[in-house]
Amino acid sequence: MSWTERLRPAFRSEFSRTDAPRIAVAPGRVNLIGEHTDYNDGWVLPMAIDRRVGIAFAPRNDRVLRAHSVIFDETREFPIDDLAPPGGSQWSSYPAGVVWAMISSGLEVPGADLVVDGDVPLGSGLSSSSALVMATALALCEVSGVAWSPVEMALLGHRVESEWIGIKGGVMDQFTAAMAEEGHALLLDCRSLSHSPVRIPDEAVVVVMDTGVPRTLAGSSYNERSASCRTAVKALKDADPEVRALRDVNIDFLETNRSLLDETTYRRARHVVEEDARPQAMADALFKGDLVGAGGLMDESHFSLRDLYEVSSFELDLFTELAREHPACFGARLTGAGFGGCAIALVSAGGAEDFMKSTHSRYREQVKLPSSVFACRPESGAHLLDS
Repeated sequence: MSWTERLRPAFRSEFSRTDAPRIAVAPGRVNLIGEHTDYNDGWVLPMAIDRRVGIAFAPRNDRVLRAHSVIFDETREFPIDDLAPPGGSQWSSYPAGVVWAMISSGLEVPGADLVVDGDVPLGSGLSSSSALVMATALALCEVSGVAWSPVEMALLGHRVESEWIGIKGGVMDQFTAAMAEEGHALLLDCRSLSHSPVRIPDEAVVVVMDTGVPRTLAGSSYNERSASCRTAVKALKDADPEVRALRDVNIDFLETNRSLLDETTYRRARHVVEEDARPQAMADALFKGDLVGAGGLMDESHFSLRDLYEVSSFELDLFTELAREHPACFGARLTGAGFGGCAIALVSAGGAEDFMKSTHSRYREQVKLPSSVFACRPESGAHLLDS
């Protein structure tokens, strides 16, 4: 029995309810390229993966949210009218934050019972938190009679993570969890929110390589990197008042005004400026079927994240180095915020099995952590299961 098949029995058992719950699911994601550009109003190229968070849900009418996590074997209860930020960063903070965001946006939520489970690895950079947020948002829209708008709910989900949880990131994760299309990555302009699907050629798969090193955004240097970008923008405004974000800076302008920045801030800004061009370039390469070119861009991205943005680690560097040595690999890079978590590789479909076996075996020879590898193809965003 799969975890999705266990959700309804778990719901009935946990809450002693005889009515049949519905199930909302939302996917985790990998970001193919465009790292730390989303909160700089830039471009990203993520794709949803076939690892999901699922929620069995049914309405309540007493303005109470009850949520049970199968993974943590814990139940939390929240009176809806008492919710106020900051909300903490435990698993239960995310469903509570969705209720708060909906009510503070003028949407009525009567209450709900939720049972949460899934197979998105936790703390690995695959955005299990945004999957949980968007699955909760879909469930609560259903119990509240609110029409599901992927764009509006992605923005609401971003409020949950930025205002309720306190992670100063961008909108990429929520948009991917809400709007992804099967078979496609999502080329997203994080300023205008314009987006377009980018088909992943059938000849390629994306292999996720989990280093086994847990990563927690709220307790990491993520907000520090975000602050460095804001510092760079504030300084560069002196040279051009039209600069609103690092999205508005090109490399020539940055080099000309390098003296306005300290060395660390300059390196952070240079990564973002150069990285912001890579999502569109990779989308073009994938459209043409140029997997070698796409992989080369991934390699460039990793080196920049390692050397300029300084968010890589020994384990991420090792996994990506080993990946590049395999003949089936076109390119590899860390994915997500860094500081641990996962790397990805673009790999020929025919060589994926040998790639995973060989690369993981070589990694395990040097790193004694609960690492894992799996291949994935792009999946669809948040939706209700039919049965």
